[in-house]
This record gives sequence, structure tokens and C-alpha cells, in this order.
Amino acid sequence: MTMTVLIVGGGKVGSYLASLLISEGHNAIIMEQRREELARLEADVPQAKIVCGSGTDPVDLEAAGVHNANVVAAVTGSDENNLVVTSLARFEFNVPRTIARVNNPKNAWLFKPDMGVDVGLNQADLIGKMIAEEMSLGDMFTILKFRQGQFSLVEEKVAPNSLAVNKAIHEISLPKDCVLAAVLRKGQLIVPHGDTVLQAADEVLAIVHSSQITELAALLGNVSK
Repeated sequence: MTMTVLIVGGGKVGSYLASLLISEGHNAIIMEQRREELARLEADVPQAKIVCGSGTDPVDLEAAGVHNANVVAAVTGSDENNLVVTSLARFEFNVPRTIARVNNPKNAWLFKPDMGVDVGLNQADLIGKMIAEEMSLGDMFTILKFRQGQFSLVEEKVAPNSLAVNKAIHEISLPKDCVLAAVLRKGQLIVPHGDTVLQAADEVLAIVHSSQITELAALLGNVSK
């Protein structure tokens, strides 16, 4: 499905987001109020529609095409402006999906649905948690995160002396909120079932709640001596 995304804020984040969306076949509109930035945006993202205006002004938002947007992403450098943009998009124009950049982690508590924000992206918090998580996971690799980081798609190779090696999946005490999605064995894809026996060097793909990632890593990784 092709989406139209209205991006408020034409800085590095906004222009990169627009390029990414366009590369995936979506339509991007970049709204930037600094006239001196318009020429740069037109050169950097020629396939995007560039609009001069303020995302905090309902008239400018309407002129930019907010009524046709499936998503509004407020990515300016001002938390106050991003909140105003998402509030207008949600409550004034009924945009189906709103996303806002959180610049100051202390303001993260404001970026909630009752303020018009479906997803608040707290960069400092996400980076900090990812670094701490990766430091504690050994050989486990995080491929993708869902639901604002609540769930992760992870990959780990079954260690020769792990608690799971040579056991059928139904015999393994997996974390409560964990599903094994696939097993890669010698270049072959195996759809896991309860009687699938995990072997050393199997690459396991799993979807797991973030609070249980370390538990899964301990199950599949080397047992400490």
C-alpha cells in the first residue's frame, strides 16, 4: 500500500526520512518554514513535494495537503512545535497516524495519545537502551523492533553447550512472550514445530518481549562454566 506522509521539519532527519520513504514507493511531502532551506531540500530530495509553511499553523497544514496524508511525522528540533503539529493533525484534521520526534528526553512523558501522538520517538532513550541491551546479549543480534521497542525480532546461533541444544522445542522452557519464527540450518529454512530438535549452530529467529530477551539469550547461548 502506497502511503502519503507529511513530514514537518526539513532538517537532516526530515530529508533522510523522506528519501527513505520515497525509496520504498511512498509519497513524501516535506513542510519547512525556513525559506533558505527550500533550495537545499529540492536538491537533496527532488522526488518529494516541498512546501514552505509552518506545521503549527492549521491554514499552512491544510495548504500542504494534510487532508490527504496517511501519516504526519513531526520531526522539528522543537518538542513544543512537534506536539502542536501532532495535536492539530489528530484532533483538527483526523490524520490516521501521527509520529513525533522527542528532542529532550525529559519531555517524553508528554508524547502520549491524549496529546495526539501515536508514536513518540525518543532518540536518546532508544539509543541508550539499544547500547545497554546489545552489551548484555552476547552473540544475540537484534534485527528489528516493534511497538516502540516492546518486542524485538532477534537472531542467535545455538551454542554447542546451550540449554536448548539437542532438545525438541516442546521440551524447552521458552520465555512466556516469545515465539520462534524460523530456524536456519546449513542454508535451509526450517519452520519450527513442537517436535523440531534444535542443533548446535542452528540460527534461530525469534520474536520476543524486550523484558525477556536476556532470558532467551541465556537459553540459546553458552552455559557459563
